[in-house]
Amino acid sequence: MFTSLTEKLHEVFKKLKSKGKLTEEDVNAALKEVRVALLEADVNFKVVKDFVARVRERAVGQEILANLNPAHQVIKIVREELTALMGGQDARLNTAAKPPTVIMMVGLQGSGKTTTAAKLSLFLKKQGRRPLLVAADIYRPAAIKQLQVLGEQIQVPVFSREGDPVAIAVGAVEEAGKKGYDPVIIDTAGRLHINEELMTELERLKAAVKPHEILLVVDAMTGQDAVRVAETFHQRLGLDGVVLTKLDGDTRGGAALSIRAVTGCPIKFAGVGEKLDMLELFHPDRMADRILGMGDILTLIEKAQTTLDAQQAVEMQKRIKSADFNLEDFLTQLRQFKKMGPLEHILSMLPGFGGMKKLREEFQFDERELVWAEAIINSMTPEERRHPEIIDGSRRRRIARGCGLTVQDVNRLLKQFEQTKKLVRQLTSFEKGFKKGAKLGRFPFM
Repeated sequence: MFTSLTEKLHEVFKKLKSKGKLTEEDVNAALKEVRVALLEADVNFKVVKDFVARVRERAVGQEILANLNPAHQVIKIVREELTALMGGQDARLNTAAKPPTVIMMVGLQGSGKTTTAAKLSLFLKKQGRRPLLVAADIYRPAAIKQLQVLGEQIQVPVFSREGDPVAIAVGAVEEAGKKGYDPVIIDTAGRLHINEELMTELERLKAAVKPHEILLVVDAMTGQDAVRVAETFHQRLGLDGVVLTKLDGDTRGGAALSIRAVTGCPIKFAGVGEKLDMLELFHPDRMADRILGMGDILTLIEKAQTTLDAQQAVEMQKRIKSADFNLEDFLTQLRQFKKMGPLEHILSMLPGFGGMKKLREEFQFDERELVWAEAIINSMTPEERRHPEIIDGSRRRRIARGCGLTVQDVNRLLKQFEQTKKLVRQLTSFEKGFKKGAKLGRFPFM
């Protein structure tokens, strides 16, 4: 996500920092490179022009150029303007004064609309609500079945019946009122392109159910096409918000940086993975930090809090401190880690990781290795998992045959486990030294 843009901006600001005191020419040269980077990221030309003009106006003032650390001031201005460009503040869903809240999901075929409807249902279900999914796409083959399968996976009911999409949606709202479902999430029909037939049906549906929220689902990888689609839908339907999908893919970021400025519609959610729990609230300030390579620690913490077992974490901490960390604990940690999502997505939230190409290359990791590690440990006996020091050559060959991998793969895992144990001991020792140093007013890293 935004990898190329982040790298280019990182290089621009690296040059600024090396200059110490800045001149107006330095700022103009840097902004020229920023402009090129944004255009290459497929950001709307007018949006880029206005953005650079605002940054220049703020950055060439005497107050900035005379500052002791002017480069950091310029970066601060760029961050604030990027945040403003994407909406400035978090945008929340509209809710009905009297339930149920009706949410209409609209968009073109292939944008991930049906899957996003299910993701949104799961997101709201985790907040204690009782969503009802509505299969109102009667045209795309298997669209209804797809929604029913997704509904079963997340244990959310799906309303479907034969007939006109408008009648189906009206019936679903009535059903929700009787049975206490809230919200009602309507998966509407899409087309391969925008046409009058699609828009007319959506306008009829809007008039019939009077939705409190109309969300447009757009594929972030389509760049400026996504912006044009959003503009057309907004003119005809009056959108309340946008959901960007596939932000975990090889997207240049143009849609995320252009949609709000061009249409005035806030981005409310971002799809960051294929799994049904990979939908995040869109935070303009946090996204600006990611683009600038500053990471997103807040989202990482929130993700950990929602996916990791707190009680299990406390127990694991006790085992680590007692130096009784074995392969069963290692397997538990791997499974917890997998719940948080793709490794690359997690690493992208760490400060400095996004803008440093060399660092990313060093941390290249095959997601399949987590699966292989789990298979190797599962092929061990309980005693071997608790006492890995007893695993000799013959045991390694048996374990390799049991999981369908090689002895070298088993050796590599055991080596990684020993390195992890060593790191754990170092961290525990550091923690003890830190607490002791804090009492004496001295710290081990100073």
